[in-house]
Amino acid sequence: MRVLVTGATGFVGRALCLRLERDGHRVLALVRAPARARNLLSAQVELLELPAASASAAELERQLETCDAIVHLAGEPVVGKRWSAARRTALHDSRIGLANRLVAAMAKCKRKPRVVVGASAVGYYGNRGDEILGEDAKPGDDFLAQLCVDWEQSAENAKSQGARVVCLRTGIVLGPEGGVLGAMQLPFKLCVGGRIGSGRQYIPWIHLDDLLEMYLRALVDPKMSGAFNATATEPVTNAEFTRALGRTLGRPTILPVPEFALHAALGEAASALLASQRALPTRFLALGFRFAHTDLGSAMTAALHGDRSVRISRA
Repeated sequence: MRVLVTGATGFVGRALCLRLERDGHRVLALVRAPARARNLLSAQVELLELPAASASAAELERQLETCDAIVHLAGEPVVGKRWSAARRTALHDSRIGLANRLVAAMAKCKRKPRVVVGASAVGYYGNRGDEILGEDAKPGDDFLAQLCVDWEQSAENAKSQGARVVCLRTGIVLGPEGGVLGAMQLPFKLCVGGRIGSGRQYIPWIHLDDLLEMYLRALVDPKMSGAFNATATEPVTNAEFTRALGRTLGRPTILPVPEFALHAALGEAASALLASQRALPTRFLALGFRFAHTDLGSAMTAALHGDRSVRISRA
């Protein structure tokens, strides 16, 4: 099939493009900066520059008519900056705004993509302590939860164009060459890594290998529709996650990051690091999905020290 991918130059997007190519699919990446994307993606990936919001979408519509599916991964990073008014707008528009543009373009196509797979996040559930969360759990009531609700709804709008829609509520992704482990390695290697806040908050995680399988399954399995938790079967607390990373890197984990320091640095955005979501992949398990990585320690070892013969990027 021919698949249009947004967010193709991100950590998950680059890996997904490679996996789609390996499985014989053709990939069209919708990008904002074609020159940068050309350096990050393989030569086999076709590039389509995202038109400005005020520009004609005729070329996007023409290309969509040749696509069988859309994978919408694009989104500005949630963590790292304060959620100012401008930042909230960027978080919203890069997810919901782009999804709305894609659905509007689909509406003008004679031949429409028949599947839309959208990224979402476990932030949908808000801060829920140690409550076990299946996909039928209610959403939270904070900014990030509402962002995820709107994100999923923007993808669900593609149903009006006859598409089957799947949304993957993803946890922390473990994999080589980027992602959360790429950001966390340096402080741990300098022996200044530690738990965040109390460390009691649950962290749903997923190895990149399993996440890619989930996306491929969502594209081809007609039984999949609606929201799925894209998480491993054993969520852990932040303290357990921290100790596992320390063991994998052979470094101590003795310097916690106090909550007040996070709030001082990030404001409300600190809630993304302090919230607890004990989310389980209930619907994937019901489908008989087989996880390659169910143990956090071995998943981290595979991500940090495993076979890297297939590189995520060429940069």
